[in-house]
Amino acid sequence: MSKAFTSFGLVAVLTALLMALSLAVAKHGYPFGAVGAKRLDSIADAGTFIPLASVYFFSALLMMVLPIRAAGIVLTHAADAIFWAMIVLFATIIGCLAARWASGQGGILPALLNWRFLFVAAVVGCHLFMNELRRNILLRSLFFVVFAAATLACLFWSFTI
Repeated sequence: MSKAFTSFGLVAVLTALLMALSLAVAKHGYPFGAVGAKRLDSIADAGTFIPLASVYFFSALLMMVLPIRAAGIVLTHAADAIFWAMIVLFATIIGCLAARWASGQGGILPALLNWRFLFVAAVVGCHLFMNELRRNILLRSLFFVVFAAATLACLFWSFTI
């Protein structure tokens, strides 16, 4: 858990520094600054988490039914990678928004209150409790159904309000 917090913080700080550099260069009238800020903003989208959550929940579903060795392969080669990708993407978003707030741009709070960030919380929460889910046969059976529903919802539901 501390490794996740450390990685999150470091990526957020590095992204904030790069965004601040891009905003400063753009403020001085150079077009390269706008290009850099646009590139960082393009990956900083909350909608990116929905398909990643779908793949994570599918791998979690497989971990509930596979034998321990096969479930370990799915965990180390799929679920862990998706977990870290979500941490990095969320830290990138926070870093970009922090740099924009520090440079005096408003409108940061509505971007932070996007409900799609709940997918990050769901994946991180599932990842932290995966060992407990695998140990208990009742929880494993229950979360097989939960992960199946979450996979299908993330894959096929539009999530538009």
